[in-house]
Amino acid sequence: FLTVGDMAVIRGTALTGFPELVAEFGGDSQAFVDAAHIAMGDVGCHDRFISLPNGVGMLENVAVALDAPDFGRRLALRQTIDILGPVGLAARNAATVADAFVIFDKFMAAYSPAISARMTVPFGTDLRRFEFEYLLDPAPPQAQAIELSLGVTLQVLRLFLGPDYRPLTVHLPHSARTAADEYQAYFGCPPSFGEAVAGFTLRASDLERPLPTDRLAHQTAMDYLVSTIGESGPATTQLVRTLVRQLLPGGAVGLQDIACHVGLHPKTLQRRLSSEGTTFGDLVDQTRRDTAQRLLLDTDLTLDQLCRHLGYAEQSVLTRSCRRWFGTTPTAYRSARLS
Repeated sequence: FLTVGDMAVIRGTALTGFPELVAEFGGDSQAFVDAAHIAMGDVGCHDRFISLPNGVGMLENVAVALDAPDFGRRLALRQTIDILGPVGLAARNAATVADAFVIFDKFMAAYSPAISARMTVPFGTDLRRFEFEYLLDPAPPQAQAIELSLGVTLQVLRLFLGPDYRPLTVHLPHSARTAADEYQAYFGCPPSFGEAVAGFTLRASDLERPLPTDRLAHQTAMDYLVSTIGESGPATTQLVRTLVRQLLPGGAVGLQDIACHVGLHPKTLQRRLSSEGTTFGDLVDQTRRDTAQRLLLDTDLTLDQLCRHLGYAEQSVLTRSCRRWFGTTPTAYRSARLS
């Protein structure tokens, strides 16, 4: 899969509550994540990225295998704004609900660069329409993921506007997966199926409501978002470094591996890194060096264990790398710094 203009990954928190919900249905969550080539340790983890297409496909497979056509909606009930990390923290401490949605628009790429979120104004009305879409091309079956996102959005709206808040309409790009009245009961408003884009129609007046604001928390989160990813999405360099760090133990950190994980052609990924003044090889080497330094100085891992963490098959490779990085062997480097 390719995204339109960016990379098809999403934070591991997108699957918060997944193992528990699958277990309630009597399913094996480990089998599902393995089949989707997702690491169970990444599920629910904000500092880990997973493949968005793989996650989307897994939700579709789970819904069929467990005979749970409302699986996405059920999973949303186990999630909160906290899955968005700093984006959620900045939004929940914005001045108004409208300001919170501006933050979603600007910084959603910190959660997933393959999700577009925006607020539109239907012509000649006092309404607003919140819309989102997955930028996947070609677009896979994604009803469960869309309903999960709609359910989480509803949770956010009710956090901002009260537990009984009801949007005016919920818009779904697909056909109903259960009876329409179940959608009405879940979202608290009439569903509209077969729409071009998923989202909600809201009252403009509701968006002007003030939020209880912790200004320090808001500014801290905003400073973090602006300093680390800017307002247009995370840099390719940062994203690749994060992916390399999490995939090192498995050893699958070749250019083809990472390009496949983010949904880009290897040459496209190389061009993006080059435009940011680095190369893929340099990023992998720097990430290995930083990881080795941290593990040598902050842990008591054996050299065999250290090799596994770095994706090395032999200690001799680790020794050569440490001589190049630190000018000495791994054992000598650890001893010198701790003495």
